[in-house]
Amino acid sequence: MIEIKNLHKSYHMGKNSLHVLKGINFTVSEGEMVSIMGSSGSGKSTLLNILGILDEADEGTYTLDGTLIKNLNERVAARYRNKFLGFIFQSFNLINYKSALENVAMPLYYQGVKRNIRVEKAMHYLEKVGLADWATHLPNELSGGQKQRVAIARALASDPKVLLADEPTGALDTKTSYEVMELIQGINDEGKTILIVTHEDDIAHMTKRIVNLKDGIIIDDSVVTQVRAKSEAYV
Repeated sequence: MIEIKNLHKSYHMGKNSLHVLKGINFTVSEGEMVSIMGSSGSGKSTLLNILGILDEADEGTYTLDGTLIKNLNERVAARYRNKFLGFIFQSFNLINYKSALENVAMPLYYQGVKRNIRVEKAMHYLEKVGLADWATHLPNELSGGQKQRVAIARALASDPKVLLADEPTGALDTKTSYEVMELIQGINDEGKTILIVTHEDDIAHMTKRIVNLKDGIIIDDSVVTQVRAKSEAYV
């Protein structure tokens, strides 16, 4: 599903250059659930931006579902993001003046899906995350956990190949974090490929594989025994 070979990325600031990714080799098979960990400056955010087609490497290749991601203009990059990827963010990134239903339907709008089908699909995914009764509510009327559930429903609405989650529990308390991870694990159980960037060790162990970055290189890539969030949810 994802194949990265010899990935390098540098940022230039005046006469100085910061080499952030230093030859990353990384593959993710369809249906995997992988966490990416690393301290600030390790390169995990840069790697996520490249995986999300928000930035491009200086050297190396990135292949997503058999498609080489390279030299894309913004229009094509946006189309690929909408086709292949669903995003879940720490800060939810919901549109404040739109209802939960309208937020979930937004990716389908950009795909040109007819309004009645958009509404039907958006409601289906709100039901999936347990928020059908909150469809008409605005984000400021929702709790943090509910906002993240809306964001997950939105990420799923266009049926992406891969979900990319950037610190999805970072703004949530422990109980709510485990509830959200239980939902994400269930989505993975259905076969969706999921990558999670996190700095929380307990969250990382709720995935099936942990990739550790340090100073722009992968220092460890290990399959782990997955901790089911349900068993921890109310501890």
